[in-house]
Amino acid sequence: MQIIDTHQHFWTYDPLLYDWIDHSMSPLKQNFLPEDLHLVYKEANVAGCVAVQAASTEAETTILLDYADHYDFIKGVVGWVDLLAENVKDRLKSFSDRSKFKGVRHIIQSESPEFMERPEFLRGIAILSEFNLTYDILIYPKHLFTAYQFAQKFPNQKFVIDHMAKPMIKHRNFNNWKDLMQNFASLPNVFCKVSGMITEADWKQWGYKDFLQPLDTVVEVFGADRLMYGSDWPICLLAGSYKNVLDIVKTYTNNWSDDEKEKIFYKNATQFYNLVP
Repeated sequence: MQIIDTHQHFWTYDPLLYDWIDHSMSPLKQNFLPEDLHLVYKEANVAGCVAVQAASTEAETTILLDYADHYDFIKGVVGWVDLLAENVKDRLKSFSDRSKFKGVRHIIQSESPEFMERPEFLRGIAILSEFNLTYDILIYPKHLFTAYQFAQKFPNQKFVIDHMAKPMIKHRNFNNWKDLMQNFASLPNVFCKVSGMITEADWKQWGYKDFLQPLDTVVEVFGADRLMYGSDWPICLLAGSYKNVLDIVKTYTNNWSDDEKEKIFYKNATQFYNLVP
């Protein structure tokens, strides 16, 4: 079975550019580059990945696309483009000339939920489908209802919720998150990444059972047809290894059919991001 990792990052560490990496994340204050991940993938038998933005700059988007040109295992890039800009269409067209530019993300988790209601943002989102671009929704549970209303406005736009909207796994507090996630069952254009779980758990004391309730929820809401595996490397290293992350999803899906496993690990990613195998 082939595996596509739909969520990982690269950076040459700069404390100003990556100021979200605080003291608690000090292991991340170093470079993480394609050659580092290539070795990890070789050990884990992962065929390729989607590189996702970690800084809100178009310069980083260009760097990720340059990496993708030089490393075949990088199948696609989800970059940052200023969707609020008046010339956003020109910006998107410029990046879309690069074949591995597949989508856009903004770090909405750092914004208020009302950010998704801003007219300029909605104008930018409305243009994405013209270039067959996806949009990664990076949010916390407090953003979920507004995100649902937001996604409803664009039934023809492909969205994916990153990291399952970061349920409070450490505190085992899932009730509000679960209820709000249920809304997305009715939106076939919204997918979900099974990613980012171990860093929402207790970094030092998590166990496999901690993830069963949130996993059961996203399977109920999205089904095998709208779920995608992602590692969130290197951020996952704060709480475990790449193998830990992959093994959780492999263990959970162990009794799934071969077709269902192919969907979550490969097919859905290929179709959603329009990747070349």
